[in-house]
Amino acid sequence: MTPTAQIYLLRHGETEWNTAGRFQGRLDSALTSKGIAQAEAAARRLAHVAPTIDAMFSSPLGRARQTADILCSLATYPPVQWDDRLQEVSVGSWDGLTHFDIDACWPGLLDGTSPFDWFFRSPDGESYDAAVERVRDWLAGLVGTVIAVSHGLLGRIIRGVHLGLPKAQALQLPVPQDVIWHLHSGKIDALTVEAE
Repeated sequence: MTPTAQIYLLRHGETEWNTAGRFQGRLDSALTSKGIAQAEAAARRLAHVAPTIDAMFSSPLGRARQTADILCSLATYPPVQWDDRLQEVSVGSWDGLTHFDIDACWPGLLDGTSPFDWFFRSPDGESYDAAVERVRDWLAGLVGTVIAVSHGLLGRIIRGVHLGLPKAQALQLPVPQDVIWHLHSGKIDALTVEAE
């Protein structure tokens, strides 16, 4: 990443599947009313901390798209660049399932996993290394001040790469939907947002 680049990174607002405990991966569900309020609150906070930016990026998945559209409806930003590199990590056949579903269909496959590394046990999902490579590729092209809308797991990886963290530490980073992460100068600040 260019040392002068500043990134305001946020996770999409809460979705219907978040509340149901389903892992979305590359599948989608709509924002809940709480998720819409979270996106609106993030837009208000960004208007104060980043009133002008050089670029806006978002995952093209529906929940991120909906969040980015809300941000743009409440501020004057450059057109959103829909970037596949910001898509959520795919857990392959497990996209859209719960832990219970996975245990029922793939007995024993989650044995010995932590709450953070099970994502990469999917027999046909994306590997951690592949996700890191696309994150590095995206970060390498950034200049100026940007806003990025992404996802929980990929947001962990983006922050982990920015900080140079090993896999185990990166995967334990928190993924709230009411925080904007300000990545700059090799560090990260958490900017909380409050929905009205």
